[in-house]
This record gives sequence, structure tokens and C-alpha cells, in this order.
Amino acid sequence: MSATILTSPSRPKLFAAGTTSLEPAVERYVLKAGGTAGFEIDAGDRIEIASLEGGQPVEVVVFGAKGKSDLGALGLTGRARPLGIERALSEDTEDAARVRFGLFRRGFDLSHAKAVRLLAPDAGPGETVAMEAERSCFAVFGAPAEPMVVWEQTPPSDVLIFIRRANPRLLNTARLPDPIAEPRLDIRIDVASAGSFEVYEGEYIQIIDVQGRQCSDFLAFNRKALDEGREHGLDAVTTRTLNGAAYPVPGLLHSKFFDRDRNPLVEIVQDTVGRHDTFNLACTTRYYEDMGYFGHPNCTDNFNNALKQYTPISAQSGWPAINFFYNTNVDCHNHIWSDEPWSRPGDYVVMRALTDLVCGASSCPSDIDASNGWHLTEIQVRVYPKDAPFKRSIGYRMSPDAPLQLTRESGFHPRTSALTRAFGEYRGFWVPHHFANAGAIEEYWACREGAVIMDLSPLRKMEVLGPDSEEFLQGIVTRDVRKLSVGQVFYTTMCYEHGGMVDDGTLFRLGENNFRWIGGDDASLIWLKQQAEKSNFNINLKTATPEIHNVAVQGPKSREILKEVVGTQPGRPTIEELGLFRFTIGRIGGVAGIPVLVSRTGYTGELGYEVFCHPKDAPAVWDAIMAVGKPLGLTPFGFEALDMVRIEAGLVFGGHDFDSTTDPFEAGIAFTVPAKKEEDYIGRAAIEKRRANPLRKLVGLEITGNEKPSHGDPVFVGRAQVGIITSALRSPLLKKTLAFARVDVTHAELDMKLEIGRLDGLQKRFKAKVVPFPFYDPKKERVRM
Repeated sequence: MSATILTSPSRPKLFAAGTTSLEPAVERYVLKAGGTAGFEIDAGDRIEIASLEGGQPVEVVVFGAKGKSDLGALGLTGRARPLGIERALSEDTEDAARVRFGLFRRGFDLSHAKAVRLLAPDAGPGETVAMEAERSCFAVFGAPAEPMVVWEQTPPSDVLIFIRRANPRLLNTARLPDPIAEPRLDIRIDVASAGSFEVYEGEYIQIIDVQGRQCSDFLAFNRKALDEGREHGLDAVTTRTLNGAAYPVPGLLHSKFFDRDRNPLVEIVQDTVGRHDTFNLACTTRYYEDMGYFGHPNCTDNFNNALKQYTPISAQSGWPAINFFYNTNVDCHNHIWSDEPWSRPGDYVVMRALTDLVCGASSCPSDIDASNGWHLTEIQVRVYPKDAPFKRSIGYRMSPDAPLQLTRESGFHPRTSALTRAFGEYRGFWVPHHFANAGAIEEYWACREGAVIMDLSPLRKMEVLGPDSEEFLQGIVTRDVRKLSVGQVFYTTMCYEHGGMVDDGTLFRLGENNFRWIGGDDASLIWLKQQAEKSNFNINLKTATPEIHNVAVQGPKSREILKEVVGTQPGRPTIEELGLFRFTIGRIGGVAGIPVLVSRTGYTGELGYEVFCHPKDAPAVWDAIMAVGKPLGLTPFGFEALDMVRIEAGLVFGGHDFDSTTDPFEAGIAFTVPAKKEEDYIGRAAIEKRRANPLRKLVGLEITGNEKPSHGDPVFVGRAQVGIITSALRSPLLKKTLAFARVDVTHAELDMKLEIGRLDGLQKRFKAKVVPFPFYDPKKERVRM
């Protein structure tokens, strides 16, 4: 191997926010842990492989002319069998399907290829391997991974691949990713033009923004209706009405576009952008003429020309199209505004045809405003057969400058998806809102009176390892880590320098130098990494979210259930012995059974536990718990019921009850910021100033009547707004309407009379008074049962 190993990364720099995130001619890809990816490489292209968290080897296979193994094209040598790539390609993932098809369509045989591994298992975070292509080739990269035992702290990690193209000329005809299957149609829509095509029921339509920030109007007509002389196309008004949303999104509930007779025509299956427009017409001659641009190309005329062969579709002066990638919105002042699109190179929407269709797609010609980022490019349309392996997913980014990820299914999804279709996206995972044969109210009562089981796998997990890990965390979180014993769990917060919260979460101590952080949001993982990069501490951070999935088993009967399911070694606490905010390690199914970590923690205000395992074991863990729990009334539990019980119990939720503008006092969790902690931590100076001079306070409200306010509703004293509602519910048990509100400290005293504004804030108001919270079990006696 002659690749260059760089001990410190020389990754291409990121540009400032608001511009393209990478330098021209640079492409960035995420090689997922346990995954694989393939790329066309040209002579002179430079490849950099960056180990994000260290310890993750990368396997490389290269195919040259006529499909021969050619590691030398990248200056590499090796004769190993590509076992890691073979294993990755056996998985049922879209990335694996894309690489499998890429090899197939090129006629490349992996069994004849030789592999080399780069980045040793002891490679440190940020270590980078660089190589330059001596000749054109097709390179396949894999990140070999073995399942991690839940109490170990050795998760495989993602790898970044940067390709700096030697020939910028190629940017004029941007590279598209390999298709996931053989497209029946593969159409390039030229700049400022439109095209038409036919699609059969069950086929998939993919609209790709080739170079980013280019909008595409889309039309679809029922082929059978056209044959009968009726023009039935997608209708945005009907679609918005039936979905109760501005536009459909991937999922099972609100994913379809309808015609005016309420017949579904297409279903959104995948969307990597999440910002589109259904309010405005496709651009017209009149729009450009009114701006003083006479004879300017427009989508409406382009559609008229592209569809004229299809009878009875008639020419329109303004087509009511679905405007993909348009960044438009309606604000509270009744103004429809637009700005540059969110879409980036290669972003796309995938739809499934629900009947035979005639379709049209455009590359919008508007270059006189920000609609297309002031620069026109092409659109690609691919039509795939009905057996193409597309899974429902939404594009998700940990931060605005992070690479794209698609919505994942947790290891428990095979069990939860058999019980409900009411799923929504949460933090990049599909999660059940409620279950089909129960519903939120029944699930609520099951939690309060019996036991429930809930998938909480979206929680973010990070391993913090090394001899300096305690000192490092002591300077990050607000509680005193030196008081955390092995086997114990702290609920704590971490804050920015100004005192605003990064996130809340739980910190597990697995050993003297071994910690596991579990938080609700990616922000905390990003923050930990940023602080580690600034320090000289001897620590190692490893993202473990993909390797550790978990269910919560909560309710008065939870101990009775789990004590029959989980066995522990003599030196470990049993389920019956396990104390509050402690964890134990055990197995399900005997000494050779499934390894699990069980903590006595929860988010319901009841006696409860969380059971952590590897995703491959998740279905068996669910089955084992349900087998014991079902006779005792164990009920699957969704996020709608969770929101009810956590508000009753006085438990706050990120994005609702706190954000980066909120300190822990204002979030109602002052106990996470002990004044007696001696050592400094990030944000302490600001927090102490806020402690001495509070401005706002989170209070409980008891509201007159049965109408429930919404998050963000204003709270008034007379005409003065003094706060906002952060969370609210109608409590079935307490028979009251209750809420959290963040209000000015002047109006935070108990029994203070307040009003909650609805409509315009004055015409309709709910009367409320400040009451103590938690509303339910204020002494926390039930969680200590």
C-alpha cells in the first residue's frame, strides 16, 4: 500500500453558512459503519478517507479496465478477500442495493477482486488516508463492523470520504449517484425546459436536483381518465385539505397527492429536502412580462408544448403544478414569500404511482429571482420498476452542514410496525404515534395502572472513554461527575457559554474511565466532539446510537414483568434489587442468552426501566418481554401517550420546554445545576448570573375549561404578554387541563392569575392560574416504589 496517511486531517474546508457547503469540485460522502459505497474515479482525482472517531478500518476494492481488479489505480496493493464488503452487500439496505446494482450493471464480479484495508484498528480520531488516482477506475469502499455487546464500548463508526475532482469541467454535467435498480426511464430535463413521460401503476418516479438549488414543477394525470376524455390531474387544494398539511411527506398517514375527485395519484416515498410548494402556479409568461422580461421561457409554456400530444390535456395560461424544491412559505402576515431552495446536489423526491399516469416535469427557467439560487441547472427524472427496493424515508441532517442521512427503522420496528401504521419521523427514526387496537388514552391508562413497552431507540448515545474522561465531562455537564459511582446514572444538562441549554440527558458510569451519554438530540453529540477537539484530554468519543437500541418498560407492574425476563450474575443487582437511577447488566434467556443493560430510569413518572440491546437482538428482546408481560396487561405505548404522562410528571422536552435560549432554571430543572459544584464547567459564569438574577421561570398552569392550548400560545396579564405555553394536555386522571408556561418571574408566583391568548390573543382567552408541578405524584413516590 502506498497511500499517504495523514495524522491530522486535511479535509477540504467548509465555506461560510449561506454558500455552498464545500469547495468547487469537492464531493463528500458518508460511509456508514457496516456499510458500503461505490464511486466512479477519474485519473488525477484525489480521495481522502477521514476516520471520524478512530478505530474504524476501511476496506477498498478497485475495478479497472474490463472489470479487472486494479488496486494499483489508486496506488494500493493487496491480495485479501473483501470479506467486509461482501458482508455489507448482503444487508437489506438501500446503500447495499445501490452498490450491488452498480457492480451488476458494469459487469464487475466481486469474487474476483482483491482488497486492502486502510486505517488500522488503533487509528486515532481524525486520522486520514489520502490517495490519488493514476487512471480511471470504479472504487468500492466498505466499513467492516461486528455487532457490539451492549455493555462494551467499541461501536463501529462512520467514515467520511472526500473526492476532489481533478477535472472541474465535469461539474457542468454533475455526476449522479448510481440508481438503486435499473431505471425503465432515465430522462435529463435540460435547463429551462420540460418533458413528459408515462408511468405505470406501482412504478417509482424519482425527481433529482442534479446540481442543487434548482426547482422542478411536476404534473401528473390519470391515464385512464384521459382515455375516457377527462383531464384529471394532481390538485393541490384537494391534497392540502385531505392531508391537513401544506404538502405530503413520506410516511403512512399524509403521503399522497390527490386529484380533484379525491383519487390518490402518487405517494411520496422518499424526500431528502423537506421544503416544497403547493400554493403557486408554475411560472407563466405574465409573471416575466410584469417584471419587464418579455419573451422569457416559462414552465407553463414548456408544459403546454411537452403535453400537447396527450388528448384531452389542454393548454393552460398557468399550470397548477406541484413545485418541488421551491422554498416558499406563508407567514403570519398573510405573505407568501420565497427564497433560495434548500436542495443540494443530488437531492431528490421519490414517488410511487398509484395508477397509470401521464406526467410532466420541468427545470424551472426563473433566473430573475432567488427561486433557483440565481443559477439554472438541469433536472433528472428516473422511473423505476415496481419492485425497486425503496423504503419510506425522510432526509435528515445532524446539523445544517452535515451529510445527509435517511430515516431509519429501529431494531424494534419489525414488532411495532406489525401493530400500527401510525408512524412519524422523530430525530431520524420512524416512531409510532399510537397503536391500532388501543390509542393514546388507553395506552395512557395502561402506563398509570399496569405496564407499557415503548421504543426509545432514537435517543442519542455516545461512549466517553479514557483516563481523562471524568475530568473532561466534569467541565461539560452541570452536575458533579466526581460523585457519580460505577453502576449509577445522573440526569443532567450541558450548556453553552451563555448559559443556554445544549441538551438534557442521562450519564451512565460503566467503569472508572468509562461513561455513556444518552441525550435527546444530536446537538449534545456535536457539542461533546467540539469540546474534545479543543482539549488535550486523553479521551476517545464513539457514537453508539446505531449499535444500542432500547425499549422503556414503565408502570406499576414493570418490575414484576422484568424480574422474570432478565437474569443477572451474582455480582450484579437483580431487577428487584435495582435502585432508582442505577443500572445492571444481564441476559435474557440464560447465561448464553441475549446481553442487555437495564437501567431504572424513565420518562413517565412511574416505576420503570429501560432495556438496552444491540439492534439485531431487538425483536427477540421485545418478544421475551411481551411473552411475560402480556398476561399482566403489558401494552405497546406510543409517543402521543408519552407526551401526556411526561407533562403530568413534570418532565421537560427539548424543543418545547427548552432550547438554546433557555437556561436550566427557566426549563424548570434547577436541581441539575448544583451551586456547590466546585469545579468550573462551560456556561457556569453565565448560569450563576442567571441564578442570581432570574428573568423567566417555568411554571405549571391549571386552565379553566376543557380546551387545550398549543405550544407557543402567548400568556397575558391584561394586554401585556408575559410568557408562552411550552406544553399542554388534558389529564384523564386529574380531570384538568394543564400546561407548562415560561413566564416573567414577576408573574410566576403560585395562584397568580394569567390568561392564554388564542386567535389574535385578545378575542379568545383561557383563564389560568399558576400551580405547583409536577402535577402528578409531586413527591415522586411512585418512581421510588
